[in-house]
Amino acid sequence: LGALNYDEATRRYRCGLLLAGLGASVMENYDVRRVVRPFLESLHEVTGSVATLGIRDGERGIYVDKIEPAGFVIRLHSEVGKSFPLHCTGLGKVLLAHSDAATISRVARRKLPAYTENTITEGQALRDELEAVVEQGYGVDREEITRGLTCIAAPIYGVRGDVVAALSCTISSFDASAERLATVAELVRQCAASASAHN
Repeated sequence: LGALNYDEATRRYRCGLLLAGLGASVMENYDVRRVVRPFLESLHEVTGSVATLGIRDGERGIYVDKIEPAGFVIRLHSEVGKSFPLHCTGLGKVLLAHSDAATISRVARRKLPAYTENTITEGQALRDELEAVVEQGYGVDREEITRGLTCIAAPIYGVRGDVVAALSCTISSFDASAERLATVAELVRQCAASASAHN
């Protein structure tokens, strides 16, 4: 697998390129969290809502940071370290939309579990949604994983121009009028763009 190399002269093992690559990936994620934290705080302060950072790990997402208002009463799926589905979360849609074609195809072909009546469960509908995400520059979860909550997410680009993470803002669906949604979406996009510039 390339994880370990055996040195016949010393009769010892040492780390191979696979582990070196994994280590670099882990450190990159820690760096993303450190760099993005001030922008998450800014997004939280401006909106008064939950701000979250996520990365993609294969065909799932992982929450790596989150800021939640004190006294927030709705229980969220977004606990740091917890995985999330790519097809029905704001973060997941953004991360999947900017993935390679093979990953998108694998996710779209498999059975997509429904969490609410709004969850996208059909492959072509997901593909259409992902195209819209790329075109508009952000993704929206419209009560697709948690009833009563709407989540808007935008991509964070790394130094090589690829999407390394996404940040999001979660608001109450009762407050998700078209005007409010457009305002929050622009704030999220601006924060993600600023974070990308510092990444």
